[in-house]
Amino acid sequence: MYRSHGRALRALASICLTAVAAACARGDDGERAAGADTTAAAAPTGTGAVACADDNGGLTLPEGFCATVFADAVGGARHMAVAPNGDVFVALQTSPNGVEAGAARSGGILALRDTTRDGRADVQEGFGQVGGTGIALYDGYLYADAQTAVVRYPLAEGALRPTGSTVDTIVRNMPTGGHAARNFVIQDGALYVNFGSQTNSCQRADRKLQSPGVDPCVELEQRAGVWKFDPAQRNQTPTVAQRYATGIRNAVGLAVNGADGQLYATQHGRDQLHANWPKLFTEEQSAEKPSEQLMRLASGDDFGWPYCYFDGELNRLVLAPEYGGNGREVGRCAQKKAPIAHFPAHWAPNALAFYNGTQFPERYRGGAFIAFHGSWNRAPLPQAGYRVTFVPMKGGAATGEPETFASGFAGEDVQPNTAKYRPAGLAVAPDGAMYIADDQGGRIWRVVYRGAARGAAAPSPRAPTVAAR
Repeated sequence: MYRSHGRALRALASICLTAVAAACARGDDGERAAGADTTAAAAPTGTGAVACADDNGGLTLPEGFCATVFADAVGGARHMAVAPNGDVFVALQTSPNGVEAGAARSGGILALRDTTRDGRADVQEGFGQVGGTGIALYDGYLYADAQTAVVRYPLAEGALRPTGSTVDTIVRNMPTGGHAARNFVIQDGALYVNFGSQTNSCQRADRKLQSPGVDPCVELEQRAGVWKFDPAQRNQTPTVAQRYATGIRNAVGLAVNGADGQLYATQHGRDQLHANWPKLFTEEQSAEKPSEQLMRLASGDDFGWPYCYFDGELNRLVLAPEYGGNGREVGRCAQKKAPIAHFPAHWAPNALAFYNGTQFPERYRGGAFIAFHGSWNRAPLPQAGYRVTFVPMKGGAATGEPETFASGFAGEDVQPNTAKYRPAGLAVAPDGAMYIADDQGGRIWRVVYRGAARGAAAPSPRAPTVAAR
């Protein structure tokens, strides 16, 4: 366990409130002194005292919005959960950077608190020995992805660390390898967990030239779908009977929309249409197909993977080449469920959050925010994604085209290995602020609405080649 506390930073932050934003940004990296109280609950952070950086921590946001760097260099920050008092809990997939000497870790949970209400965390606590993607607060516990299991820690109200040493294993023996993110959501006494696919498209030889698909794809019995468990029952093991929805290659974005109480997911679409089927697809077509998807889930739904993929140009599901498709044929895909919105290929939607707060303007309420991690395989076209996109929603459907909400993450070199930041997590706080996490540079932003110069915020620029259904 490590600690990084903030008496010195709190004093510095009070000075920053009267200084220019650039000086505040320099104060974010100040040394933190030990000894702060990490058990008493902190009031939710407000917006009145926040002095946003001139450059919003490197982000480009719509008019009226601004951002602070809530925490920096924390490691591979993935998904987040925000407590009623405003504390932020982060799932770390990789070791934090710049933490106290001797505190090297393979991952775990990072707890962050802003005691000065300036939009910057000045208290940090860490616990847990294995890190992953999923995290949630529910019924007095903090639930976390431990790669092969979902575990939970008892967490008292207002605490940053678990109460006692007990760690319950809720789901064990989860499948490993392939798409390994084990994100989840808890709602109304149900725990929904994503098990991404082992392979790209269920070929007999994965990602190999003209290798046909396994039919039926036995992978679907344990992977490529969302499983439902009881969050209060220990030592559950995945079975086909617990499968909630299937045919989803990798639903790293998973969330319940408070407006309708329904479960939604985003899908990472398949890769390598040209590399594996060069007689059917050009390199340019492979860069643009298939579309990433936003899906509305119900029990028993089948979204078609690996037999089908969604073609945004044709605006329909089509049969995959591994199963006899030619890029246009529908075949068995006519019986599969289509998405409610789709996005450019290979953008990698890694987080999904619905805006249920009141701080943002009315047009954002009930809508979906999606964090796109960014592509690695859009050559010969430029790599793309690396942004947070907003989808207006009403009645379980997208009501307009998706639009870019936050950009500027990657910097000048838009490549997966050299991008400065890659969005990986989203969370809406009780006060209506939104947190964005990055797993490349380890930065977490806090985005607030301060009001546009003339009335309501202007709409964000539309993302290219995206569409609602």
